[in-house]
Amino acid sequence: MAVEDKPLVWLRGEVKTPPFSFSARVEAGVLLRRLQRGEQLSLPHSRPMASIGTRCHELRIMDHDKSWRIVYRVDTDVIVILEVFRKTTQQTPLRVIENCKRRLKHYEATKSSRG
Repeated sequence: MAVEDKPLVWLRGEVKTPPFSFSARVEAGVLLRRLQRGEQLSLPHSRPMASIGTRCHELRIMDHDKSWRIVYRVDTDVIVILEVFRKTTQQTPLRVIENCKRRLKHYEATKSSRG
């Protein structure tokens, strides 16, 4: 029996060309599909983001002279996309971390009120 892919729940951002190059968009799609199929990714493709929350990570997409990040959380039933942004500094900007935390809190509140 085949396991069904986990759906992606996009809370913020998108992966499209432009601003992503075609090859970076394809790489992002392949990595997201691997996550949907239950694979756990690690460096260099993904790293944990404990500063945002448990089960939170960032995908790392290199795109010629740019570096993209896709912040996500792995739930039992879905992959939650919290943010897509171009990384321009060594550290993840504090505003990105705070926005992701806020989105997760809102997602959890609306999810529990539906279920």
